[in-house]
Amino acid sequence: MTVWPAIWLTLKLAFVTTVILLAIALPLAWWLATTRSRFRPLVETLTTLPLVLPPTVLGFYLLILMSPSSPFGALWVSVTGDTLTFSFTGLVIASLVYSLPFAVQPLQTAFASVPLPTMDAARTLGATPRDAFLTIALPLARRGFLTAGVLTFAHTVGEFGVVLMVGGNIPGRTRVISIEIFTAVETLDYATAHFLSLGLLAFSFCVLMLVYVFNRRGGVRVA
Repeated sequence: MTVWPAIWLTLKLAFVTTVILLAIALPLAWWLATTRSRFRPLVETLTTLPLVLPPTVLGFYLLILMSPSSPFGALWVSVTGDTLTFSFTGLVIASLVYSLPFAVQPLQTAFASVPLPTMDAARTLGATPRDAFLTIALPLARRGFLTAGVLTFAHTVGEFGVVLMVGGNIPGRTRVISIEIFTAVETLDYATAHFLSLGLLAFSFCVLMLVYVFNRRGGVRVA
């Protein structure tokens, strides 16, 4: 059994998910860190929900949403000619939802630590809110940005329940590393299962070590 297609697909999925999520999480985290809106608790709850919701539950409802029989799934089929379910695009959408907290929370924490007097001083000197964000808030939150990117990538690499529900187990199309391990165990191919499992274990350890060391050097505590 060759595992390289699953490894490549997993890395591709994690990269695409991380890039898109960082673009989404950046404005969302800034809004959550600075807003006084009464809707903030609701948005925070929705953002954090994937952390506590069982992956199979989330995957089930995403499967229903992306099914060709649903309005959203039917519209996608009519536009692209392909289904969202059991496709790489479907895996990306599922990963975006499932990994959202890992992108938003580190950025929100970083933005919340930006000194407000510094932002106010920039505005009094004529800086627009956009300029103050780009030149002050974003550089000061760079460690949170890196943490968000690393954790999002690592979390996507380890996904199982959500991607299995939405994408199934199609070699070369939706079979990522976690599903490859599951398949290897089912077929009693323990050598492959050990190889991939140890690889994920080493990868996860290195990722967490990188985050902790980097943040400790910068004087940032990771909860």
